[in-house]
Amino acid sequence: MVKFDEKYCIDVFEKLIAVDSTTGQFEKIQKTVCDLIGEIGYKYTVTNKGGVIADLGGEGDPLLISAHLDDIGLMVRHINKDGTLNVCPVGGLYPFYCVTENVRIETRDGKTYTGSVCRIPNSIHVTEEELRAQLPDFRTNVCVVLDNDVRSDEDVRKLGIDTGDMIALEPRFRMENGYLKSRFVDDKACAAVVLSLMKQMKDKVFVPSRKIYVYFAMYEEIGHGTVFMPDDVKDYIAVDIAPLGPNQNSDEHKVSIFAKDSRFPYHWTLTNELRSAAVKAGVDYVMDIFTPHYGTDGDASVVAGYDIRHAAIGPGTLNSHGYERTHIDGLKNTYQLLAAYIGL
Repeated sequence: MVKFDEKYCIDVFEKLIAVDSTTGQFEKIQKTVCDLIGEIGYKYTVTNKGGVIADLGGEGDPLLISAHLDDIGLMVRHINKDGTLNVCPVGGLYPFYCVTENVRIETRDGKTYTGSVCRIPNSIHVTEEELRAQLPDFRTNVCVVLDNDVRSDEDVRKLGIDTGDMIALEPRFRMENGYLKSRFVDDKACAAVVLSLMKQMKDKVFVPSRKIYVYFAMYEEIGHGTVFMPDDVKDYIAVDIAPLGPNQNSDEHKVSIFAKDSRFPYHWTLTNELRSAAVKAGVDYVMDIFTPHYGTDGDASVVAGYDIRHAAIGPGTLNSHGYERTHIDGLKNTYQLLAAYIGL
C-alpha cells in the first residue's frame, strides 16, 4: 500500500487553515495553494472565479479530482448604533455553532480587526430567564463585538469597517491521540490529502495511466464551486467530508464512498470502481448516504450540464460546519483510496 506522509499532510493542513478564506475571499488562499503546487512541481492555471487547476499529466480519458478551499463564515450586514456588528452567514453557518468564537474582520481596503461573536444580552448573570432560553439568531440576538474602543456606529466606520466586509472564524486547530480538531476540516483537510497525493506522485515520478487534473475550488459552500471545468473531463471525484450522525455508516477512522446525497445518487459505475479499488487495496472504507442537507461540487458540475461520471469520497467527520473533528486514519484511508484508484 502507498505510504501516507502524515507529517506533510498535517503541515499543509495547518498552512491552509491559517489563511482566512470565507467564500468569496479567495485571493490569499489561492496564492497559498499555488505556492504549494509550485513547490511540488506541477503546472497549474487559475480560473477567472479564483479556482486553481493543476495538470498532473498522463494520457487518456481525463479524471478530475477536486477539493474546495472556501470556508463558511460571516459578513458584516449592518453597523449597530452601539458599535457592534450585525452579521449574516456566508454558507451554512448556524449561530449556535459560532457564538463565543473569536473572529477576524477583513475590510475591503485590506485592514484586519479582531472581535468575538456574542449573544445579546451577553451575560447570563444579568439576563432574565426568558431571554436566556432564546435560541441564538443572527437577525435578532447575535452580534460581533470588536476588540476596539468603539461606542457608536460612527466610531466603527472611522476604522474603515463597512457593510459587506468579511468575517472569518478562528480555526483553533489541535491534534490529540490522532484526532484532528479544528474548524474547516471541511474541506482543507481533504485539500491537504490531495496535495499529499500530488507530492507522492511527483516524488515517485509516477505517470498516471490516464490524464489527471486536480481542481481546488473556491465557491463550494454556496453551491457553484466547479460549474466550470476543462471540457475534456470524463470522470470526476470530489473529495469532501463524510458527516457523522444518526443512521450514518461513516467513521472518523475510515473513508466513506458516497452512494447518494440530498440531491441525487452518484454515478453507479464510477462508485463501484472506487469500491472495487478499496477492496483490492485493503482500504478501510464504508458506503454511506448523506441527507437531507448535503451536496458536493460534483453535483454542481452535473447540474451545470457536464457529461461526466461523478463520485465523491472523504473522511468521516464529526460536528460538520462547527468545531469539526476527524482522525488521521480517515485522512490516510482517503489518501490510499485515491492512490489505489489512479494506480499509484
